[in-house]
Amino acid sequence: MIKNLDASPRWSATTKLLVSFILIGVVAFLLYRFSNLLPPLLMIFVIAYLLHPVTNLISRGLRLSWKASVNILYLVILIVLIGLLTLGGVGLVGQVQSLIKSVQDIVANLPTYVEQFSTRVFEIGPFKFDVSTLQLDLNTISQQLLSFVQPLLGRTGNLVGTIASGAAEIFGWTFFVLIVSYFVMIESSGLRKDLLKVEIPGYEEDLNRLGNELSRIWNAFLRGQIIIFVLATGIYSILLPILGVRYALGIALMAGLAKFLPYIGPAITWVVMALVTFFQPQKPFDLQPLLYMLIVVVITSVIDQIIDSFITPRIMARTLKVHPAAVLVTALIAANLLGLLGVIIASPFLATFMLLGRYIMRKMFDLDPWPHTEVAPPPPSISELIKNLVQFVRSRFAKTGKPNKEKNNERQS
Repeated sequence: MIKNLDASPRWSATTKLLVSFILIGVVAFLLYRFSNLLPPLLMIFVIAYLLHPVTNLISRGLRLSWKASVNILYLVILIVLIGLLTLGGVGLVGQVQSLIKSVQDIVANLPTYVEQFSTRVFEIGPFKFDVSTLQLDLNTISQQLLSFVQPLLGRTGNLVGTIASGAAEIFGWTFFVLIVSYFVMIESSGLRKDLLKVEIPGYEEDLNRLGNELSRIWNAFLRGQIIIFVLATGIYSILLPILGVRYALGIALMAGLAKFLPYIGPAITWVVMALVTFFQPQKPFDLQPLLYMLIVVVITSVIDQIIDSFITPRIMARTLKVHPAAVLVTALIAANLLGLLGVIIASPFLATFMLLGRYIMRKMFDLDPWPHTEVAPPPPSISELIKNLVQFVRSRFAKTGKPNKEKNNERQS
């Protein structure tokens, strides 16, 4: 017996609208009720998306099946993660905790330090600087400085302190995210579009276009911003111990995370670094506190400017096309919703929101959602990023070395 395909009645427009409102209400309730699960769920798809090309490279290079490549990659990640937690994880958490406590103590005693500062005489080489000769209301200055520093440090303490105070919980969620992302990768069958399947009849072309644009946005973030974070953290992890800075690893981690938060991120890092270096008990070469603080802050500021002015534009290549001020506002809002993860993914989240908002507005006014505009170039691959960085360093060394060679030739002639 042939089944009648028209036996099921069609829904009216009112029924469809009612069902849509019910679904929106259910989704809103689930998001509100299980909001604490949003960061892990987002991390699952971010990690799966990030590891997908790596797994594809392993599969092609070793000529293995997709499942075997996923197993090898996650086994390596598990071994590396356990090794990092065993060797440096506990020490890093302890440094972050000590750093936060030390900065909080310094800020709490700031009026006392300012009063002592008003009677001191600073010597920098042959120069002497007597603060008592200045006609300044240091109490008012200390209160204003305190009102400026406390909100910055309070926000930093909330973000970084979450990791330090809940280390065991963070490690547990990390393994949960890895396990679930492992199953997502296994079931994707080697196709990135299978990571998240959405099918709406009649909107296949729009969904494909949205998928391509979202892929460009998140590729630019994952390949670019994470490389900048690793680069900044690595540089500070080497430089700060050489300069003798206390809590060097904790400050290096803060400096790396500051790259995700324009304007405020570097300002928080410099304030914390200035306070730590000025008040730390032991300073290299018996330098004066003010001189030592200035040396460290100036050196790290120069490094930040080099990274932001020369390295970041070559890596990011303006693929996200979002204003830093808008990223700052988005990061502050996302930090309240998603915690530390919200700060990290603020840039691609804002670019995604702008893309979807532009698509919805053009559809609302019956306009072409994909106007003929200049197609943005695809984000460079990891190998291209490394090659561009090496070429940049070589060109800089060549420019600095060329005048020296010319001078030597002139002297020989």
